[in-house]
Parts: sequence; structure tokens; C-alpha cells
Amino acid sequence: MALRVVLLGPPASGKGTQGRRLADSAGVAYLSTGALLREAVENGTPLGLQAKPILDEGGYLPDDLMCGILGEWLERHPDGWVLDGFPRSVPQAVFLDQWLEDHGQSLDRVIALDAPLEELLHRILGRVECPDCRWTGQESQAPDDHCPICGATVSRREDDDETNFRRRHAAYTRFTVPLLDYYQTHGILSHLDATASADVVSGAIRTLFDPTTAG
Repeated sequence: MALRVVLLGPPASGKGTQGRRLADSAGVAYLSTGALLREAVENGTPLGLQAKPILDEGGYLPDDLMCGILGEWLERHPDGWVLDGFPRSVPQAVFLDQWLEDHGQSLDRVIALDAPLEELLHRILGRVECPDCRWTGQESQAPDDHCPICGATVSRREDDDETNFRRRHAAYTRFTVPLLDYYQTHGILSHLDATASADVVSGAIRTLFDPTTAG
């Protein structure tokens, strides 16, 4: 059975780490919309040129543009997925629901990773990203500035400064937090403490799909 999961959480809450782990363990596709957009910016594609000024200000791309991008991606991955960074607003969630209904599919779970702002800021200031495989993590996880996945040289993201982070966190609060109520009414929302270690959070996620793994 194909697994379809949405990860919600503020910047630096660990969505990338947990999304990749869950997708790998379930054998489904993983999408980070943030990584997708940053790659488009770096490559100077038409999408990247449109996205850059918005991302530079810590903003969200318009719903119609993001929904078009995601619709095309979903069409290419019919056998399940984990989404990190979509939906980011109620209109995007409505689009996803309609797309799934039109294709005879449904969401299995929405997971919200919760962490206080100061903890997130601490993580942001120590975060690095691989330009090749798009792994993200803390500097301490990348010995000698090399990616633990593919070995490429990692670096700080240009948008990972305190001012930009606070803008992105404010955008998350304004546009994405309302999704928590939206999915709560659907009965598929689970909150997890993202201040725990990555392994502990991964274990908590596993128990959502296989309670026998608890403990």
C-alpha cells in the first residue's frame, strides 16, 4: 500500500531529516519544495528567476504557482510520497485534497513537528546543506565540511541568517499554522516534539504507522 504523508513544521524543525528517513524506510518518493526551489534559483531557471526575490525576503510563492508545480510532481509519483514544504497554506491543502480525490487517493497522515522559536534559531545558525544531494543538517554532522551522504562539500545556505529566519517563521505562523486546525478536523494530524534527537523523533514517527515498534 502506497504511503502518503505531509510533514508540517517551522523552519529548522527537522522536516528534511525526518522526511528523507520516512520516505527511505517506506520506499516512497520524498519532496522538499524548499530544496526544489533553491535548485531552480541556483540554475537560473524561469521558476528560479520568479522565486528568487520572494525567497530572498523569506516569503512563500503564490499558491497557484506552487499548486501547478506540485500537481506535475504528484503525477510522476503515483506510488506514494512524503511531502516536506507542501502544503504551506489552506488553499494549497484544499488543492491537494481535490487532487487526491480526483486520483482516487487520500492522505494517510499529517505530522506536525513542534519546537520553540529559540531552539529553531539555534539550529538555523548551525545548519549546512549539500549542494549535490540536498542533505541538510548541523555542522557537527558534517565532518571536515563534507556531506555524510555523498561526500560533497557542504556550506551554509544564503537564506540561513537570523533576519531571514524570523521572516520565514512569521510566514509559517501566518500561513501554515492554520493548517493544523484544518488537518485536525480531518482526524489525521499528529503532533511530535521536534526538540528531541533525530533518532527519537524518527522512532516516534515509526510508531504512528507501526505501533509494535514502540518502546
